[in-house]
Amino acid sequence: MKAENRKQSVLVVDDDKNVRRTLGGILEDSGLLVTTAPDVESAITVLKREDLDLVVTDLKMPGRSGMDLIAESGVLRPGVPVIMISAFGDIEAAVSAMKKGAYDFITKPFDDAELMTVIGKALSESRKNRELMSAYFSFEESPLHEIIGQSDAIAEVLRTVLKIARTDSTVLITGETGVGKELIARAVHSGSLRRDRPFVKVNCAAIPENLLESELFGYERGAFTGAVTGKPGRFELAHTGTLFLDEVGEMPPPLQAKLLGVLQDRAFEHIGGVKTIKLDARLVAATNRDLRRAAQSGEFRPDLFYRLNVVPVHIPPLRERPDDIAPLAAHFLRKYSERYRGRMLCAAPEVLAALGAYSWPGNIRELENVIERMAVLASSDTLGPGLLPPEISVDGRAKEAPTFRERVENVSRATEKLMLIEALQKTGQNRTKAAELLGVSRRTLQNKIKEYGL
Repeated sequence: MKAENRKQSVLVVDDDKNVRRTLGGILEDSGLLVTTAPDVESAITVLKREDLDLVVTDLKMPGRSGMDLIAESGVLRPGVPVIMISAFGDIEAAVSAMKKGAYDFITKPFDDAELMTVIGKALSESRKNRELMSAYFSFEESPLHEIIGQSDAIAEVLRTVLKIARTDSTVLITGETGVGKELIARAVHSGSLRRDRPFVKVNCAAIPENLLESELFGYERGAFTGAVTGKPGRFELAHTGTLFLDEVGEMPPPLQAKLLGVLQDRAFEHIGGVKTIKLDARLVAATNRDLRRAAQSGEFRPDLFYRLNVVPVHIPPLRERPDDIAPLAAHFLRKYSERYRGRMLCAAPEVLAALGAYSWPGNIRELENVIERMAVLASSDTLGPGLLPPEISVDGRAKEAPTFRERVENVSRATEKLMLIEALQKTGQNRTKAAELLGVSRRTLQNKIKEYGL
């Protein structure tokens, strides 16, 4: 069902029955579907079960607070705005709520007209998010659904991808290491008319300079010592598809000149060959360098930079889009819960807070590594703060670095747990066969399964 043809739904969370009834009535009179909950735990149950467009929650309630609900909502329903209402509202609480991801903050007693104005804006934002998500999934087998985030920055990146995907324009993707440049490149290819054709990747920084030219352009038999047969290059392998030049900023100057010629003429020759081969591949390049500055300083050819920078797509670092941390963490939790546990793990609220406050110099790649390590080491279904690495602080206090012995023990336990998981998977969860595979008794295996909570 399209978003514009369905009634929008709102969840109202407040421990005061009269507030739930009054606010619910106002919203229903405005044509909205309303669900109410008396506390955070009940609200989480609704979030898991129902397709919502907005959450309106009280700040202070028995048990967990509205601040906790903001974090939970960001994980369970990314893109759904949360409005905070409180009789205890002050500037400090408002700032804290906004930092945690609240759409807006209103104090009690509230003016009905003012409240409905804020709710109307929030529902408009929710509708845009829903339409954008629908567009993500319009591509068959597209990796766009793997691009997780609810920040304005990542939404703008994806809007650009949706606009340019069906063109053949050259794309230059920039951003720090670990922000997901290759995922965006694959999304561009998957959304294009070339989606059924090859996607060929070349890492310009990983291939030695003396081999990169032959990898890109291919060579004829006898072109150089050791060339006993001819070999097609990546340009040919990407014929009618997409060629992804990763870390293009590391390409040596002589190859920069040759690549420029290929882009200008849309043709190339094998090394040692004379036959001209027409280029029919879309070019997508990526770099973690500031190529504009490198072009100005002479470290990179300016003319090649302008040829590559037809459609620039910049992916901001994770520290500049903290709204994306919670949904990304939830995504990786699902991924590694399935891989290592067979059931869903969850993160304690203080862990989510610590993840949200960390600067993530390694970006998404670092976040994924942290979540995987925690999932491997976990002895229960809840990831507690004790599993966080020492560089990530809890409640503003840096954790004490583990001793060398503790680090060795952690690695040993993680290795043992992975071996256990793999043995159980290989034997179809047959404990007797798994014990034989590991060379231990069935009783020992059962004790280890219980110890690691498998």
